[in-house]
Amino acid sequence: MPFLGQDWRSPGQSWVKTADGWTRFLDEKSGSYVGDISSFRKKDDHNKENLFNSLNYDVAAKKRKKDLLNNKAKIQYFHQEKWIYVHKGSTKERHGYCTLGEAFNRLDFSSAILDSRRFNYVVRLLELIAKSQLTSLSGIAQKNYMNILEKVVQKVLEDQQNIRLIRELLQTLYTSLCTLVQRVGKSVLVGNINMWVHRMESILHWQQQLNNIQITRPAFKGTTFTDLPLCLQLNIMQRLSDGRDLVSLGQVAPDLQVLSEDRLLWKKLCQYHFTDRQIRKRLILSDKGQLDWKKMYFKLIRCYPRKEQYGDTLQLCRHCHILSWKGTDHPCTANNPETCSTSLSPQDFINLFRF
Repeated sequence: MPFLGQDWRSPGQSWVKTADGWTRFLDEKSGSYVGDISSFRKKDDHNKENLFNSLNYDVAAKKRKKDLLNNKAKIQYFHQEKWIYVHKGSTKERHGYCTLGEAFNRLDFSSAILDSRRFNYVVRLLELIAKSQLTSLSGIAQKNYMNILEKVVQKVLEDQQNIRLIRELLQTLYTSLCTLVQRVGKSVLVGNINMWVHRMESILHWQQQLNNIQITRPAFKGTTFTDLPLCLQLNIMQRLSDGRDLVSLGQVAPDLQVLSEDRLLWKKLCQYHFTDRQIRKRLILSDKGQLDWKKMYFKLIRCYPRKEQYGDTLQLCRHCHILSWKGTDHPCTANNPETCSTSLSPQDFINLFRF
């Protein structure tokens, strides 16, 4: 029997206390007993250090991958699925909640602007976001928004089309940013103030590029618009949905000036965009006592929104609540998915995310 208080375990050996009593310390890897537990602990610390370094490496690698996905190098990240689930009745606390920024990133607007049928739709959506939804965008969505806007500007500079449309978009965005940046201390914008100032400088640069654009006339010298019969010229002019385009066309040649003042032309334009009730509230008579449809049109557009028409729109499936471009396959369980789709205007798209 050992004396009370005396260490009865053999000197030079390492022991551990278990439920069955004291036992010699066994190295599980080698299968042998450890003479000095401190040396084993050093090995264990060394392994932990290697593990820690490995974790640090993994964290750094993940950070680099995250930075790439965050578009710091202006390389856009594309999701494999070009659709997203969204439900009007969803909230942050309920299943199905989706943010505007998430939908904006997932619906492949970069490819949509290359399609002439979708170009005006995307531009209108960018304008609506610039007017009232900038504060709803996350940091990644902001970068995606600015990158898409830059691609739109570059496309217009190359194609020399839709110049006025993009000028108005840039002016709307710049005006909104001027208002929001002044309130930056109230946390209305996500991101650093210097970053937003840099973006505003980019917008000014794009505006200057659009102002300096020189329209190149085609070298082809065949039949021109003015060579067509007057009835065909008038028929083509009736296809224009913006009165400003009619005014610009009338400035090309004296004959076109006469056609652009046609009362029937402006009457159809007013009736296309506005209801009879809206028209009756804005009646304007000319000196001859006739309705001045041209003046009425420009007065009406200041009071009411014009009718919007697009070649292609986003579709919302009423059966599975999935949002996608027309023709995009999505996992719909309806027997006839085509009958479940509803076209959304740009404003309808924004309204989906007002919870």
